Amino acid sequence: MDKIIEQGFNHLQTLINKTKQKQDDTFQEFCNQNVSLLSQMIDAVTPITKEIGSVFLLKAKQDIKGELYDQEYYSEKMIILGKTDSPLKHRPDNLKKKITQQFCVLSEEGMLYELMFSNDGFIVDTYASPLTPKDALEFYGYDIIYILYSAMRDYYLAEKEVLAALEITLGYIQEKIQN
Repeated sequence: MDKIIEQGFNHLQTLINKTKQKQDDTFQEFCNQNVSLLSQMIDAVTPITKEIGSVFLLKAKQDIKGELYDQEYYSEKMIILGKTDSPLKHRPDNLKKKITQQFCVLSEEGMLYELMFSNDGFIVDTYASPLTPKDALEFYGYDIIYILYSAMRDYYLAEKEVLAALEITLGYIQEKIQN
């Protein structure tokens, strides 16, 4: 092989390796700061949670047909940010209660909770366990960031430049996670 071609090829391989390393370093830096990003996104979305959120069941009784009665609801509205397909086996407040569904929610006060539903055949009730942003990301993954991004975009809660940067960042994360 010609010496100039070989030098060019080697230089190109070096550039490719440096670029891959820079991408990996950038991704790692983002991962180190993702809790901060999540916290900032929560702050941006919290003001509209009261408007777009839903009320969730706190407790109810269930008749033999499965219909609920004597329902009580949480006083705060909440937005569902994620759902786990593998909920914990038992609730932390009462180990006798099995969890049937478990969600990550954002309250109108800006707090993250794991909302755990239990159903013993007669009583359907929930337990809201506070979550830190770090724990929420570890258990529910980046889906909660995507949901918050969608709310920010749909309700114009950030400048176009911020949303464009978030869209690029989330696309990059998705690509890295899939590879």
